[in-house]
Amino acid sequence: MSHTRTQVFAHLDVPNSSLYRRIMNVFMAGKRRFVVHLRPEDVAEALRGDGSEPVVQEQVDNALDSLNKWGNLRADPDTGRVTTVEDFYRARYLYQLSRQGEAAERALEVFEQELGRRGELQAVALEDIRVRLHALSALKGLPDPAVVHNLLLEIMSRLDSLAANASAFIGGLQRTIDLQDIQEEAFLAYKDRLIAYLERFVSELVVKSFDIADKIRNLDKVDDLLRLAAEREAADAAPDEEDPVCLKLAEWRNRWSGLRSWFVGDRARPCQADLLRTRARQAIPDLLATISVLQERRAGRSDRSADFRALARWFAECPTEADAHRLWRAAFGLTSARHLTVEAEEPDGLPSATSWLEAPRTEISVRLRATGSYSRRGAPSKVVDRSRQREELATFVAAEREQTELARKRLATGRPALLSRLGELDPVEFRLFLRLLGDGLAAGPGEVTARTSDGSLEMRLKPVDGYAEIRTVDGVLRGPDHELTIVDLSVVPYGG
Repeated sequence: MSHTRTQVFAHLDVPNSSLYRRIMNVFMAGKRRFVVHLRPEDVAEALRGDGSEPVVQEQVDNALDSLNKWGNLRADPDTGRVTTVEDFYRARYLYQLSRQGEAAERALEVFEQELGRRGELQAVALEDIRVRLHALSALKGLPDPAVVHNLLLEIMSRLDSLAANASAFIGGLQRTIDLQDIQEEAFLAYKDRLIAYLERFVSELVVKSFDIADKIRNLDKVDDLLRLAAEREAADAAPDEEDPVCLKLAEWRNRWSGLRSWFVGDRARPCQADLLRTRARQAIPDLLATISVLQERRAGRSDRSADFRALARWFAECPTEADAHRLWRAAFGLTSARHLTVEAEEPDGLPSATSWLEAPRTEISVRLRATGSYSRRGAPSKVVDRSRQREELATFVAAEREQTELARKRLATGRPALLSRLGELDPVEFRLFLRLLGDGLAAGPGEVTARTSDGSLEMRLKPVDGYAEIRTVDGVLRGPDHELTIVDLSVVPYGG
């Protein structure tokens, strides 16, 4: 980076930085009104009307001179109001933004916007992208270039907004989970709304992203549509550009590749929509864990050393020894031991709270004193006959095992099969299928291989294009289609 480029930020770290920033804001406002040049008195007049600290003309002149030296502004001789020779030799300048100065101001605007951006999960943007892709796929024949161009611009604009806001929201959400940018009271006040917000977005993302990915895959003649947009933009290109159509077409192809990778992805790189869904879903248990931590903090737990110090202070404040003994029993639970079982019968009417020191003598068995064990007199308790219950349980387990084996034989064939062709499953088969599918999907996106926890079944899951419906007596499970291979390792050894 050259010295000139770095100097355009020098006005941010000087004593009068606030004045320099106000002056540059005046020039940026004039730029938006297509005002190219400003005189020093025009700048001073604008500063007097911005509601900040008043300044005099001399301060403005010195600040303009410094900004000119740093390269933020460019000074040109002001000969428009010269009427005498003295006016000609007097230093009068017109100031305008330099190229480097304007770039620095735009960078500062983006910096401030990003600092103030809270971020949001835009379910509306998903719907907008889906609707415009439907409209794009509905175009027939030779479409109007203006319609194609506007639809593509709106799709890319909504995608940029969705990606930027989602990234900002997830970053802010992590800081919230870490309790960095939020007070505990504020977090506890809006935690329920935050969790409901995440759940709503995840449900919208699952439905909308699947439809968007399907439209992107099946859109016909994408390159022709991108060329129409590129040719329409190239018509307004500057005269000195060489082959603007190729340049614009390369830009549009790059944008479309970004859209495709965001919603479709491939085996090597999962799509951003899936990553966002995973992160948003993971945020819900993270939030619950944070709430648990806060609840523990609010419980006011203290360590054992603090408890003993407080207890020692209470002992020191006891007025009598009897009070100290009562505090001892209350603190350590050393109450009477009347729960001890002995052979001798205790006197009638003796309360259970009576101390051994105050109770009458009790004869203790010699065996109890010598061995510490004591055998109760009388016949032992009868053993309950549970043979009928065991037979019923064995019958139930055998029937359940038989149903499970039948389900394993149907599903664990060792041959690839599409989920869309499994047909209707009975409840036992469906439970086994859900358990296997959950183990596979938990292994990660793309083509995966996983085993059940008992190591008896191996499942290979490979995503394919299409949509699957699995019907059961309890309802219908719908989702993306996969190629499923289940191998029974108890019959076929692994790798066999």
